Amino acid sequence: MSENTSSMKAPVDAQALREQVKSKYREVATSPEREFHFHTGRPLTERLGYDAAITSQMPDSAVESFAGVANPFSLRDLQAGEKVVDLGSGAGFDCFVASALVTDEGEVVGVDMTPEMLSKAKTCADAMSLENVEFREGLLEELPVADGWADVAISNGVINLCSDKRKVISQIHRVLKPGGYLQFADIANSKPVPQAAIGNIDLWTA
Repeated sequence: MSENTSSMKAPVDAQALREQVKSKYREVATSPEREFHFHTGRPLTERLGYDAAITSQMPDSAVESFAGVANPFSLRDLQAGEKVVDLGSGAGFDCFVASALVTDEGEVVGVDMTPEMLSKAKTCADAMSLENVEFREGLLEELPVADGWADVAISNGVINLCSDKRKVISQIHRVLKPGGYLQFADIANSKPVPQAAIGNIDLWTA
């Protein structure tokens, strides 16, 4: 990485942004029945085209806190035996879908920084007796995953919430095997964003 790139200043204070993201998604984990400015739960999975044959088998607790923006599995079919890491796994919904797709031969690791989401994800995985799914606390900028471990990295509406996207992409490259796949869904804007808006933490999670 060149000196120019490595010395680039993050557009917002990373720790302050993380605390705001934690605060917002803590509510999604603990009070999924509330109305948010984004869609959540089972109706959202239907709207995004998730396979009902898989999602219908899940208890409501495993689906109600889902807050993704699209369906990363629509980009490519996961294969039996693949190892998958979910970046920003939340309450675990995409991990549970991945678990069904890779079968017992595969492995799924979900990484999230919000304790309430992690607790809910682990509880749901135990309730569904999923032995090929593990959840780890961590940041996308410092993934707690070994080099070259994953065949596939997935993410759903989380990379856009990270201030240092270069570092996130670098971590994804590190944990993927050569020839591995990145399948992510996110929010993008094709128009220039004013600097004042970029520096406004409130707008990052609006």
